[in-house]
Amino acid sequence: MSSWSRFKAHYLTNTALGVSLDISRIPFPDGFLAKMEPAMQKAFADMAALEGGAIANPDEQRMVGHYWLRNAALAPSTELREAVSGTLADIKAFSAKVHSGEVAPAAGKKFTHLLVVGIGGSALGPQFVNHALGQPGADKMAVTFFDNTDPDGMDYVLASLAGKLAETLVVVISKSGGTVETRNGMLEAAAAFKAAGLDHAKHFVAVTGAGSKLDGVAKSEGWLATFPMWDWVGGRTSELCAVGLLPAALQGLDIQAMLDGAAAMDAVTRVPSTKDNPAALLALMWHFATDGKGAKDMVVLPYKDRLLLFSRYLQQLVMESLGKEFDLQGNVVNQGIAVYGNKGSTDQHAYVQQLREGVNNFFVTFIEVLKDRAGASFDVEPGVTTGDYLQGFYLGTRDALSEKDRWSVTITVPDVSARTLGMLIALYERVVGLYASLVGINAYHQPGVEAGKKAATGVIALKLKLSAALKTGAARTAEALAAEVGGDPELTFKILEHLAANGGARKTAGATPFEATYAAA
Repeated sequence: MSSWSRFKAHYLTNTALGVSLDISRIPFPDGFLAKMEPAMQKAFADMAALEGGAIANPDEQRMVGHYWLRNAALAPSTELREAVSGTLADIKAFSAKVHSGEVAPAAGKKFTHLLVVGIGGSALGPQFVNHALGQPGADKMAVTFFDNTDPDGMDYVLASLAGKLAETLVVVISKSGGTVETRNGMLEAAAAFKAAGLDHAKHFVAVTGAGSKLDGVAKSEGWLATFPMWDWVGGRTSELCAVGLLPAALQGLDIQAMLDGAAAMDAVTRVPSTKDNPAALLALMWHFATDGKGAKDMVVLPYKDRLLLFSRYLQQLVMESLGKEFDLQGNVVNQGIAVYGNKGSTDQHAYVQQLREGVNNFFVTFIEVLKDRAGASFDVEPGVTTGDYLQGFYLGTRDALSEKDRWSVTITVPDVSARTLGMLIALYERVVGLYASLVGINAYHQPGVEAGKKAATGVIALKLKLSAALKTGAARTAEALAAEVGGDPELTFKILEHLAANGGARKTAGATPFEATYAAA
């Protein structure tokens, strides 16, 4: 499948960006690109309309404007242009004041630690950037995250901040202010500050929609600052608005370089010339590799420790965008591309065995980083460095997979810098948009997520009914309690087991798990 002539024919490099793309190891036939060109041109037109302010999310009648975040001049109104540029200026100014001590928690103190409270797109992007660009010991602030409603997980993070809460700034991120996991994290953090004898309002900052529940709380309690989230920026494309830029700026990272990198990639991937457009070529490779219907998974293998979290970031961007039951005409299509991955060469000692010799239900995206480290490397063998071995394992794995007809693409970037991360973020945002157009789905809504939230609300309502029922009468089985409160018996059983494990109910074992009885604690 692979040959020097095919490599030369299907290797795209952009010297201005310093980025290259190799699609030669996807075995598309000679006529494939020409066959897909009309659909690709429609996708370019769809993206141009989206960037021009068209309603790109028809379900919610919303514009989709994450491209404006790195080039405010593209926004379709003066109001939006001023909102984007003004917010960026505010983020830079606020971060500078925190670093200088002008914004400080108390006399003689400076903020040295940052706790980010968010979930989904409000955590995955900031975590990815934090891990990729952070310099422990040199960053202006050390960053930790509450990214779930797991009490033990929050205790773990708070333990790392023991004795440091007086110097900790908290950024709470939620567009609606009603995201339960983030609300819970906010309350847990506030309780920790109270237990330490600190006024949490003098430590808290909100990133939220104007007029949201969180906006109201921040204003009524007098939080330090509030930064906007707009309804035309989805969570999974929010890393380059206040969601990601504020934590990164507070950490001391070069957010302007991230934005410049994204803008530079946008300029290249906006051009409607398929052969010169890395996002278009990637979208077409996804289409060919998955038969345009998710027939194969995408394994993301970055050969760089700092890009470890890239696959997690891409999981949300790709799977939440493309995982849809219906197309734009209302037909059931069950679209999507599953994404997973860790890092090379670690994965060669884990699941690459299956990739090479097991079920062939995937294609690989290799991420190659040319720069090994900031300084010079020494030889671990004569004439060979650790970085040479890392490249050797990447190239060797790629060949080993090709030998077994396992397909791959490779993206090569110069380094792991703020500019490069901005380029990667922008590249994949564009790929997702173009691919969604190719398969005719709405990439910018997430009805399945809302369904899960609704179901969780029902579980909480049942839990409250059961807690009340336990306070009356004798001990009963889960089945009896379910009948009493009108609940599903399986859900009732699971809730009661959780209550018993956490002191909310007293359990007496029975001959089988389902004959156990539960009473008030």
